[in-house]
Amino acid sequence: MQGGLIIIVALGYLAILFAVAAYGDRKSRGGPSNLPRPNIYAFSLAVYCTSWTFFGSVGVASQAGFQFFTIYLGPILVFTLGYKLIERMITLSKSEKITSIADFLASRYGKNAWVAALAAVIAVIGTVPYIALQLKAISDSVTLMAHHYDVFDSAQQTFHVDISLIVALFLSVFAILFGTRHADATEHQDGLILAVALESLVKIAVFLMVGGAVVLFMFDGPGPIIDAIRHDERVVSAISNGSSPATWIVMTLLSASAILALPRQFHVTVVENRSESELRRAIWLFPLYLVVINLLVLPLAVAGMLHLGPEVSPDSYVLALPLSAGQDFLAFLTFTGGLSAATAMVIVASVALAIMISNDLVIPLMLWRFGGRLRRDSGDWTRVILNIRRVSIFIMLIAAFAYYRAAADSTQLAAIGLLSFAAVAQFAPALVIGLFWRGANARGALLGMGAGFVVWTYTLLLPTLLGGEHPFISNGIFGVDALRPQSLFGLQAAPLDHGVFWSLLVNVVLLFFGSLTRDQSPLERLQALTFVPHDQPQGVKIRRFRTTITISDLKTTLSRYVGRERTERAFAAFEEREGRLLDGRQTTDITVVRYAEQILASAVGSSSARLVLSLLFEKDGASSRETVQLLDDASEALQQNRDLLQMALNQMDQGISVFDNNLRLTNWNTQFRALLGLPSAMGQFGYPLKLITERLVADEQIDEQTALDAVNNIASFKRAWQLPMRRGGRILEIRSNPMPDGGIVVTYTDITGRVEADEALQRAKESLEHRVAARTAELTTVNRELARAQALAEEANLGKTRFLAAAGHDISQPLNAARLYTSSLVERTTGKRSPDREIAVKIDSSLQAVENIIGAVLDISRLDAGAMTPNPSVFSLGEVLAQVKTDFQPLADEKGLEFVVVPSSAVVESDRNLLRRLVQNLVSNALKYTKTGKVLVGVRSDGDDALICVHDTGIGISSKKAKTVFREFERLSEGARIASGLGLGLSIVDRISRVLGLTIEMKSRQNKGTMFSVRIPRTEAELTAKPARVTRTAASRQVLAGMVVACIDNEETILSGMRVLLEGWGAKVIAAPTQKSLLKEISKAAAVPDVIIADYHLDEGHNGLDVIAAVRSRLAPHMFAILATADRSAPLRAAAANAEIHILNKPLKPAALRALLSSVAQERAAAE
Repeated sequence: MQGGLIIIVALGYLAILFAVAAYGDRKSRGGPSNLPRPNIYAFSLAVYCTSWTFFGSVGVASQAGFQFFTIYLGPILVFTLGYKLIERMITLSKSEKITSIADFLASRYGKNAWVAALAAVIAVIGTVPYIALQLKAISDSVTLMAHHYDVFDSAQQTFHVDISLIVALFLSVFAILFGTRHADATEHQDGLILAVALESLVKIAVFLMVGGAVVLFMFDGPGPIIDAIRHDERVVSAISNGSSPATWIVMTLLSASAILALPRQFHVTVVENRSESELRRAIWLFPLYLVVINLLVLPLAVAGMLHLGPEVSPDSYVLALPLSAGQDFLAFLTFTGGLSAATAMVIVASVALAIMISNDLVIPLMLWRFGGRLRRDSGDWTRVILNIRRVSIFIMLIAAFAYYRAAADSTQLAAIGLLSFAAVAQFAPALVIGLFWRGANARGALLGMGAGFVVWTYTLLLPTLLGGEHPFISNGIFGVDALRPQSLFGLQAAPLDHGVFWSLLVNVVLLFFGSLTRDQSPLERLQALTFVPHDQPQGVKIRRFRTTITISDLKTTLSRYVGRERTERAFAAFEEREGRLLDGRQTTDITVVRYAEQILASAVGSSSARLVLSLLFEKDGASSRETVQLLDDASEALQQNRDLLQMALNQMDQGISVFDNNLRLTNWNTQFRALLGLPSAMGQFGYPLKLITERLVADEQIDEQTALDAVNNIASFKRAWQLPMRRGGRILEIRSNPMPDGGIVVTYTDITGRVEADEALQRAKESLEHRVAARTAELTTVNRELARAQALAEEANLGKTRFLAAAGHDISQPLNAARLYTSSLVERTTGKRSPDREIAVKIDSSLQAVENIIGAVLDISRLDAGAMTPNPSVFSLGEVLAQVKTDFQPLADEKGLEFVVVPSSAVVESDRNLLRRLVQNLVSNALKYTKTGKVLVGVRSDGDDALICVHDTGIGISSKKAKTVFREFERLSEGARIASGLGLGLSIVDRISRVLGLTIEMKSRQNKGTMFSVRIPRTEAELTAKPARVTRTAASRQVLAGMVVACIDNEETILSGMRVLLEGWGAKVIAAPTQKSLLKEISKAAAVPDVIIADYHLDEGHNGLDVIAAVRSRLAPHMFAILATADRSAPLRAAAANAEIHILNKPLKPAALRALLSSVAQERAAAE
């Protein structure tokens, strides 16, 4: 039953791996395939810990103490101190589409197929023993358990076949199913990596659980183990045996090389990496894993030495201890952990080696052997590539099993592992030196690796296969003692130290020798520039790339190896990146060829990709050598174009840097480091922006907050922000912009001079502002005083205006009464010729003159006080001039003057009434001071303006008097002899023009005449509706007959004069001084007035508007109303207009009153 259980456990565990891998692949197909998996990636790196770790480390510790830890010290140092190297390898592999360690070396050395083939051979030969080590561990653990449970002694004989062969077959199936899903070797194997990560968790959990149980709970606890470490001779001897410095150095060097160059480790670390975040997690998690899993190695070794006999192999201590203690569960758990450690390594190593065999051995051989047929064949090669890899996996595992059965039966696990480590260490010189020395070439790499591998075979592999007693090993080749494999030239050392020393020495020497004895080919030189950071561009010599191969030909070739869907997807991405469409009929250029080569490299490796394209270009009729040269020229031309661009960038004053999606430096110019003051070590490909800002903080150029802000500003593409540098006082203007592929380009401009100039300007501005502020304060004080004085002057002016208004009102009251009486007297004496009529007419004329003087004085007062505000409207000047002609034609006829008004269609926007008064004053002056001749009024166009011109043939104005005629009461002596006047007309014109914002111009010649012109802008606006005019008819006693008029005024004389005037016109008058008495009089008269005439200023706080409203409300809402007042303010006019009340200014003009009353009488007559 126990034997069956062993099989069930082994096969059950493998079934779990199948399920996990299938789940991982299914999950990757259902979602984004490029999302980071930091934890899975970090644990998958623990594929480094094989059965050597699980079983062999305890065996080494039992014989050499702490020496077992050297195998893990190298990887810990590489990941903690040399992680930049790993980071650079990952970046280069992604950009060059590298698929394996052999492909990496071939790509570095000019994509040389011989380098790739040699690396693949070394990897296969060096790894097969390592795979055999895993099979041996599985076999040993099964054998130990079978012997413990007497399985081989039972009658059923359960094990007729070595279970390690069964496991090998199962693992080959697993690797084939989950490691060869894509022809593109750069595609991530999600299911495989998930299974490997799970195995890493299983083996560390099992090892710690078993180790903890053995050390803490079995065999009397940890006390005896601690005592044995101090006092037991065997333990102390084992610890002292592992203290050789040479061995520590050699094994640490081997393990450091292995973590970089082991095929499985390169595949997991480099090819399967997706993002920088995965590597950041692995930098600390993987070394921590290595430390933790080895914590209990030495205690387990001591426990095995104490409690197990010498017949038990030290490599089996981990499994034998639970078995000896009767802990069956722990034993099966240990068996599962060991199986997990072995299977993970076998799976990943077989997949990595299969890729190398197909890409670097089989496909190049097929291309060389069947190149012509393959060029003509249009079939799909993706299935062929996958099948080659699958067959390779199967063959390798069978070969490893054969090696295990033939040579590893009596060898320790650690010895087999170190043999493989020494083999892959032959990659280290070409790998590491090639990343730092640009002069290394393919010849050096081939000589170094080839010679080192031969020495490894001679000094390490053959002694392992033949045994130390074989004559060849003991006597040396041809019997020469100096050539004995384990003591070459008499050097005595441990076999491992001896073999590693000679193989690496020969490797390094021949690498330099071969590189220095031949110049690099163009492609080698270009690849060296790609792999080795450089600041200065190489010499530029542009070559033309010519070919007749079309885009369709290129796509067809790619489809054979990577599949049609992958090809179309790749070219679509290229078109989007380059921003251009590819026509299948057009010939290829160097950029497209380079891109196609990278796509091919992801499937068949860089060297095979180059061979595939060389076969394609042979269509042009060139030889194979010429086609290879053509590809070299294409790559060289592309690189030289880049160098030319780099040279141009280095000549710029601005600093330029380009960062990828992970904010790592990918390109820069010399000014970038110069402006930031960075050392040359920081001008390296893949250098993180964070470390650059940290260096600036360490140099005290910026503080930590500024560094954080700088990273955020660059990542958020903030434009034009400043970065002040403390040391040196430099100020940089930084701008960042997104790249099409998701990267960031950043520019740095030194604006120190500009900022200093701005600061100097700002200081001058501030100084000027201080002076301006001081002067402003002084001016403010002066202005305050002026404002106070102006306020006093305005108050005085307003007081004068109020005084004039009040005086005008008081003067107007008796004048109004007198005018009413004289008007009545003149009308009563109409038709009679008597001295009384002549006296009455002269009195009426004198009163009218007084009225004109008072009116003019009040107008000037209102204009000066700003009480007269314009009310603009759109109207035609022709209407205003027509009205002026109507008003002044009688006066012109009376004086015998020719009065001509030219019609005009000009449209303006202004105050109609004020403009009319202005023109009336000018025309009045012209008619008054012209004795003979004519007066001409018209409008002339002048650009966008209209000029209202008034010409006369009068006495003219001398140039000396031209500026004085607009003053108040200023009259010319000649004019005073011709006509009477006040000298106020032109003063009113001047004031009205200022209110309206118009310009008055005057031209005059003495005794020839004068021309006044008013400049007013024309407008395109629509005309305002012409206001309705009250029809004025001649007064007639019959027209007012029967009309009832109510009058209210607080002056009895005015009431009496109004009564006499209105009754003389035939109206019936009801007069009273107050509202109350008026209502009584109306009631007594038993008649509703047709018209009410009210003074505005009444006694007892009443006004005419209120009285009119009260009478209307009681008697007739629509009663015709007239308000008689000396107040000419705009608010009063607006209030009267709103109440439909007509205004007559005092002193009342009988003609105006008669015209209003006549219109009422006519409407009444029409209604009747």
